[in-house]
Amino acid sequence: MSSHANYSPFEGVFFDLDGTLADTAPDLVAATNKLLTARNLAPKPYEFLRPYASAGARGLLEGAFGISPDHPDFIALRDEFFGNYEKALLVESKLFDQMDELLNYMDHAKLPWGIVTNKSERFTKPLVELMGLHTRSISTVSGDTTPHSKPHPEPILHAARVANINPAKSLYVGDDIRDVIAGKAAGMKTVAAAYGYCGCKEPPKAWGADYLINTPIELLNIIFPNRD
Repeated sequence: MSSHANYSPFEGVFFDLDGTLADTAPDLVAATNKLLTARNLAPKPYEFLRPYASAGARGLLEGAFGISPDHPDFIALRDEFFGNYEKALLVESKLFDQMDELLNYMDHAKLPWGIVTNKSERFTKPLVELMGLHTRSISTVSGDTTPHSKPHPEPILHAARVANINPAKSLYVGDDIRDVIAGKAAGMKTVAAAYGYCGCKEPPKAWGADYLINTPIELLNIIFPNRD
């Protein structure tokens, strides 16, 4: 890998976790369907619930039960969902195809990368450790690390501060319009990951991101424009 090929206009790259870096929907959907089967209700098809995984417990409970956070049963169902998920964080979840190749290339090029997710630390920390990413990620910021979560820019800015990386020379990659809003507000260039869960109403091309990718490996040419 030549130094010319290793050149990047970016000092660091930050990723959303669920639906961008890792395909966690299989285990999130399984935890949701356990709520349904425990109530003698039919489980929902995976493909139906997958987009709802973008919004975590709130989205999945909306998809499974048609309820929002102001529903009287929401808190109890959410806590039961959390219990289910905590017991089975890494059964079928894995990095998206090609993501390992991308991370390896970045590691070899000594380009730091980090994780900024709205997932609470209760789940982020053990999942990132189980996936072996904790020693590789320069900073990992959860939804409750700072007083704010995305689309507020503070979690992304906090990740950049921890990593000692200039946000204006960084890239943020996510699969939801909130990721693009947060990344832009933090002063970063943004990438819409159209291969992810994309659970918001607006299609990825309408998010206003600087780049749009359909596979993780497409990031290589954005991050390393001199690659052959």
